Amino acid sequence: METEVMDQAVRTAANKEGKYLTFALAGEEYGIGILKVKEIIGLMAITTVPQTPSYVKGVINLRGKVIPVADLRLKFGMEPMEYTDRTCIIVVEIRGAERTVLMGIVVDSVSEVLNIKGSEIEDTPNFGSKLNTAFILGMAKTNGSVKILLDIDRVFREEDLNMVEAG
Repeated sequence: METEVMDQAVRTAANKEGKYLTFALAGEEYGIGILKVKEIIGLMAITTVPQTPSYVKGVINLRGKVIPVADLRLKFGMEPMEYTDRTCIIVVEIRGAERTVLMGIVVDSVSEVLNIKGSEIEDTPNFGSKLNTAFILGMAKTNGSVKILLDIDRVFREEDLNMVEAG
């Protein structure tokens, strides 16, 4: 039985293995699977949309496509920060239940693309039942630090996508 549990854990970690775009947010390092990233752009004019949640900054016109933009700091309940020349927008593809949506996420700065092995990824620690960590794929231990790997499809739930599209 114990061997089965270990085999399952090894398979789960191997499924998370791959290339991740890493970025900084409030002094911490995060990662998103590179296949979810469509492009990285500098900060550009964002048109605000009324009646949207505070973390939704508005929409941008990216080569004729209107794309909603959310500030990941605000989505995670962190302190807002003045945007700098290192602040950028990562355009990601978010898969909802019935559709796929392009969305821009504002981050403090983009770091690098890392190839993370399954053996370097640990499951998310249990912080108790009151804290939802379903959007965290795992914790990557690389170069003596820990990077929080995000499941971007779970960071923005279906109701977030509906709200953004309705706005």
